[in-house]
Amino acid sequence: MRRTGRKDTRPELALRRELHRRGLRYLVDATPPGTNRRRRADLVFRGARVAVFVDGCFWHSCPLHVHPPKANAGWWRVKLASITARDRDTDAALAAAGWHVVRVWEHERPVAAADRVHGLVHARRGRHRRP
Repeated sequence: MRRTGRKDTRPELALRRELHRRGLRYLVDATPPGTNRRRRADLVFRGARVAVFVDGCFWHSCPLHVHPPKANAGWWRVKLASITARDRDTDAALAAAGWHVVRVWEHERPVAAADRVHGLVHARRGRHRRP
């Protein structure tokens, strides 16, 4: 588990390249201001208050691709359930702080995911600007 990359994963890099190509700029592996410092989003758009998480299908229990290991099944069930619960808690905390959360699965096409993020960032841009 130590070798599992926390940032710069292949799906995350593909999404970042596509968003950058579209002219969007963002913070990478950052804590959205006003939230728990231990919960870091993969991409943060501060002006639009959008936090993007690129979730791996195994670790975050993708409904399409989840295949829990058969060896030590009880431990893995608890482990994966705790990760899912932490994700829901993070979403709720960010929403309470005024952030919009986007969850992208690693199996999603980068262009389709970028369409979602790009549209949301442009729709929310300017709504939360400070005077």
